[in-house]
Amino acid sequence: MSGSPRAQAGFLPIVPVDLPEGWSTRAPDEGDVDELIALVSTAKKAVDGSGSIEEELVANEAVGEASWTRRQVVVIDPKGVIRVWARVHDRAAGRSNVELTTDPALGAEVEEQVAPSVLAWAESVALRISRGRGLGGTRLDMSVHEDDERLRRLLQDNGFTLARTWLQMRRPVEPGDEDLVTTHAREGVVVRQVDRREDGTPFAADLQAVYRMIEESFADHFNSYRESFPEFLARLREAPGHRWDHWWIAEIEVEGHWVPGGAVAAAVLPEDASGVRGTYIDYIGVHRLARGRGVAKSLLHAVMSDTAARGRNRVALEVDADSPTGADGIYASMGWTTRHRTESWHRDVRVEGTDDPVPLARLDE
Repeated sequence: MSGSPRAQAGFLPIVPVDLPEGWSTRAPDEGDVDELIALVSTAKKAVDGSGSIEEELVANEAVGEASWTRRQVVVIDPKGVIRVWARVHDRAAGRSNVELTTDPALGAEVEEQVAPSVLAWAESVALRISRGRGLGGTRLDMSVHEDDERLRRLLQDNGFTLARTWLQMRRPVEPGDEDLVTTHAREGVVVRQVDRREDGTPFAADLQAVYRMIEESFADHFNSYRESFPEFLARLREAPGHRWDHWWIAEIEVEGHWVPGGAVAAAVLPEDASGVRGTYIDYIGVHRLARGRGVAKSLLHAVMSDTAARGRNRVALEVDADSPTGADGIYASMGWTTRHRTESWHRDVRVEGTDDPVPLARLDE
């Protein structure tokens, strides 16, 4: 096979090509989970020194529910050892998240040959997914830890550009946090968990309200794009830490009526080094028409109170370093601190000769 994958968009390579002699590729299976956990831990340790990972997340992504929306490949050296794990996540129309985990022990010469081949495979897969959605292109989106110079250099060499920086923030649970939801109650704002049936399943109307609040609140943010309701639910449910009783709705009073004004979708964080779990805020959104009424702080107080009541020790979240609403300032004022930063690296790709019906440039507006 010769030429770029973009020029050959009608053909989907089953595996990356142009690998070193003796190397092979295949999709991961159940027997690879322990090796993939070790690979991800080793790669992380090389970046931040900890090597601490969520093993359940790795297993779920490789062969569990999270694998259903991903195309994957492992790259195996001549000794039969997995040295690279690549994933393309069909996130939504116009968006393909790419994840690349490489063994830091790979020599530069080998990595320079393997990595471009795997990224070319990822582009081909993303374009095939795009065509299946009736589109002529998509955005490749990769997340990079701020200290991962190795991956940053690799992406630069393969046409990706730095698009945004994100703050990974954490707040410890403090004495008295159980009472925050009552001591900081705001008039005209009521926060409640989504309503659930006796078997724990949520009512559709509340899930739709959470989705609507989050979609509307991020409409004027960086990289905003429309994700369908089914995709939104499926993506959040695939996380091992997902719990319906970690979703909240903030209702506001408008002319004598109570209507949704904001929402939170959160999840359980696994045990840390001290053996204690935490809470992770996947999304917090306030409808633009409800801003300035204390909705965000009311939602945060509800999450912190719940976290403390469950005996957990921390609440974590991610926020745009250049948020147009100044969200990072709100979090800092409430006790959150930045643990580290991550970066979004983008590359827009199209099927050659196809007029792309998705104006990708608009995603940055």
